[in-house]
Amino acid sequence: MTESTGLGPGGWTAAETAARLGVKPETLYAYVSRGLLSRRRTGHGSVFDPIEVERFAATRRRSSADRPAVVIREGRPSGGPLMTIETDVALIEDDMLYYRGRSAPELARTERFEAVCGWLWTGEFERDHRFTPLPGAVDAVRRVLAVLPVGASLSDRVQVMVPVIAGLDPLREVLAPESIAVRIGGLLATLVRGLDDQSQPRPTIAEQLTGVLSRVDRDEGLVRTVNAALVLLVDHDLAASTMAARTAASARAHPYAVVLSGLGALDSALHGNASRAAYRMLARVIAGEDARAVIARTLAAGRPGVPGFGHRIYRATDPRAELIFDLLDTLLEDLPAAGPACAAAAAVTRIVADRGAMFRNVDLGLATLALAAGMPEDGGEVIFSIARIGGWIAHAIDEYQQTPLRLRPVGRYVGP
Repeated sequence: MTESTGLGPGGWTAAETAARLGVKPETLYAYVSRGLLSRRRTGHGSVFDPIEVERFAATRRRSSADRPAVVIREGRPSGGPLMTIETDVALIEDDMLYYRGRSAPELARTERFEAVCGWLWTGEFERDHRFTPLPGAVDAVRRVLAVLPVGASLSDRVQVMVPVIAGLDPLREVLAPESIAVRIGGLLATLVRGLDDQSQPRPTIAEQLTGVLSRVDRDEGLVRTVNAALVLLVDHDLAASTMAARTAASARAHPYAVVLSGLGALDSALHGNASRAAYRMLARVIAGEDARAVIARTLAAGRPGVPGFGHRIYRATDPRAELIFDLLDTLLEDLPAAGPACAAAAAVTRIVADRGAMFRNVDLGLATLALAAGMPEDGGEVIFSIARIGGWIAHAIDEYQQTPLRLRPVGRYVGP
């Protein structure tokens, strides 16, 4: 899409709007005549509100996704979900998230990330559970990371470390849950230590990760917020990365390979990296740009929606985002950057909400947290990936108990 010509504050021309929706101009004006979209007339032609257009586009996407599947052969559906898989890890119901029957936000407020992971992996809840790096693994991954290009992202570094750690584990093919729990706990501890060759050992994953990512030194409230974000992001039903990880486990890939499968799918602007676009948007508002204009330019770049808003599973609110913002409010006095970050997020949220558009989601929460703590723009991605490893392993442990290779969809040939 071309950049907005600036007709009106943040407005799009008819041509830009039609291009965004992928329709002809006459179809666009049919939407207007039916009351589905509004426009403002100017001396240069019609101007459309970008946020209203995005809301309409999202409605069209949902309508398409909700269409009933059609039978193509032997009762197998197409056009809808590939399959339904029973899972006992996460439940999303009435805009709430639960892990094995317990409120995820409540767990995030009260429990450490390590304890939640251990509970999901083994069924045992140990509040003082600790993860310890595998012997020699921290030095090994740091040596490998030292030869990466300067421009390698934090997510790149996480993905590089996993096979190095796997190569040091002679028991990686052992699939007993208790063994997996010890070794993946070691993997997580090694990953957060290895991200920074200057970091010193700290007691918990949240403390270690905060020390690696943030410019703020040992603020208890910030550590508590990072821990909460980790817990909130452990699992979210069968997201794309979780399905990739679970499919690898179905083929009896070892746990490190399961993690790599998940990381590959997570490394996407539509999934685990979504907070980066929200970070950039908020950073521009913090720098003094008009929030309305920033939103319009962000949408004009071709993004599917305002970064950090809306979710296909939730209807009115994302409970993960709400808790992160609640905790960020407690940091306003202690973190100088928290005020501007939260103010920018609030400004963008007001503009989106004024148009009856989408609610803020966890990606906006991660972006605001990263800016408040002085983290790099991919800091939220790392929090997401470290957290979700815990969920992937919970799914893998369950999948290892199922019939091997059961997650094998049937293709429908459509070629010549």
